Amino acid sequence: MPGRKRLQLALFGAGRMGSIHAANIATHPRAVLAAIVDPNIEGARALAETFQSRVRSATDVFDDPAVDAIVIASVASTHPELIDQALARGKAVFCEKPLARDLDTVRSLVAAVEAAGTPFLLAFNRRFDPGFVSLASRLREGKAGAPDLVLLTSRDPGPPPIDYIVASGGILRETTIHDIDMARWLTGEEPDSVYAVGAARTDPRIAAAGHVDTVMVTLTVPSGTLVSINNSWRSAYGYDQRAEIHGAGGMLQLGNLLSTPATAWNADGGSSDKPQPFFLERYADAYRRELDYFVNRLEEGGAMSPGAADGLRALEIAEAAEESMRSGLAIKLS
Repeated sequence: MPGRKRLQLALFGAGRMGSIHAANIATHPRAVLAAIVDPNIEGARALAETFQSRVRSATDVFDDPAVDAIVIASVASTHPELIDQALARGKAVFCEKPLARDLDTVRSLVAAVEAAGTPFLLAFNRRFDPGFVSLASRLREGKAGAPDLVLLTSRDPGPPPIDYIVASGGILRETTIHDIDMARWLTGEEPDSVYAVGAARTDPRIAAAGHVDTVMVTLTVPSGTLVSINNSWRSAYGYDQRAEIHGAGGMLQLGNLLSTPATAWNADGGSSDKPQPFFLERYADAYRRELDYFVNRLEEGGAMSPGAADGLRALEIAEAAEESMRSGLAIKLS
């Protein structure tokens, strides 16, 4: 619409995720990258210079009535305080997961978000990926009939650094939590039980730190659909992201996005490129689409999804999966 005010967005975090969001905000036709906030001033300045923004303090951002919303891509330990400050100042929030590392803090944040009524988007980006959106649409259209099995595969090329694994809480909270959200979103149901097993297969230091890098998780939902999640922090062939839904009327599949779509065929057989190298490339379109959704919702009004409560439920299930892994038992979910 001609004359419409461009939304002023302040970005917290100038690291890997911050760089993705900075590029998407700076190139969005209805948004302005109004500020970049990061304790690493040099990194923040470099990002600001690249995208014609400026480095500002958190206090300056929250005190500025012209800033419409904040985008939180900083380290997880900063998320609760930034969310609280944004709610207090009436600024909309786009937040990378997690809301916080512990359930008590997450529950408090969800209650605060709901009480404030402030627009809030939790960045479970796969809900905006064209492939997963198409898969979900076909499922809801009944293309496979009632689903019996939902199979979700997420395998990273390699494990994160040990200190990051320890700080993040491990693979169930860092990687599997995305598949848990996908399971809830695709089935439209809340899981009522979870069973998980895991192993440390890639690096002895992971086992020494009390963590695993390979997991299988089974979720049940009230309709009887079974969900199977398999995750690994080792994939020699690239970033492996696949889904399959088997139902009474057929099957739906979502395959990997390859580095290029070209294939070669000869008398020896066929060959293709490997999957995309990592999430930055695989979900580049999803990151753009979730920002566009956020901007549209701010302009048009209405609730945002996924919201803070989705982050809480996914973390509750991830923690129950950890309990299952420790006990060797299936855990009932309330």
